[in-house]
Amino acid sequence: MANLITTFDMVGKKGSVINVPNFTRGSASAKTQGSQVTLIAPTDTNTTITINKWYEYSRLIEDIVDVQALDSLRMAYTDDAGYALVKQVDTDIIQLGRSANGGGGTASYTNAFIGGDGTTAYTSGAPNNSALTDAGIRRTIQRFDDADYPLEGRFLVVPPSSRNSLMGVSRFTEQAFVGESGSANTIRTGKIGDIYGIPVYVSTNCDTATGAARIAIMGHKGWVGLAMQKDVRTQTQYKQEYLAGLFTADLLYGVAELRDSGAIPLAV
Repeated sequence: MANLITTFDMVGKKGSVINVPNFTRGSASAKTQGSQVTLIAPTDTNTTITINKWYEYSRLIEDIVDVQALDSLRMAYTDDAGYALVKQVDTDIIQLGRSANGGGGTASYTNAFIGGDGTTAYTSGAPNNSALTDAGIRRTIQRFDDADYPLEGRFLVVPPSSRNSLMGVSRFTEQAFVGESGSANTIRTGKIGDIYGIPVYVSTNCDTATGAARIAIMGHKGWVGLAMQKDVRTQTQYKQEYLAGLFTADLLYGVAELRDSGAIPLAV
């Protein structure tokens, strides 16, 4: 997710808050000869990104393990640390979908539409989530079109169950519809690729709503801001009392929603 949204490089810089201006579009004014220009009154708002998320991953590697195990064991721990920390960043971004589109910030997802048509509101009390369909995708795309979001920068993140559904929709996979041939044919590779110009990403980390619905998100790059003040850092220290080496990785960052209309959750 970090590659799909707006990022701010704070590595090595001081401070705990970033103020991000949210610009609003102005309108053109007619100009008559000899008259003054018409000033546009500023209506811009400000979003604060507080850098307050500090996560770490630590393991003790005892001497007997370090001596007897392959060198690849330490590398495996390093890879696992990177995965765990990046997954946490991904989770914090994904869960901002609970607040998008006027949501209340809870897992009930009162702001979500069902994937089957993209129009019916999701209700967690009597779960009415449905499989993602072509109609649901097109209706959600229209919401972004109506809000004047550019096509560039849009994305669709879906859980594996939705990938399964999309692979069964012929217009997204078969050569007769998508025009791909040979080894590039989606029905051979299993890759969904772009749908109506929007790249599709599959993540097991998609949120789960109250009522057990999985949440797919169609969003735009301007939806969320991520400020990374300390990228993944690894350190080791020998602990004689344990006869082991302490391996620790950590990172420091903050996330915040920049444009509430920049993401639409779909209960699938």
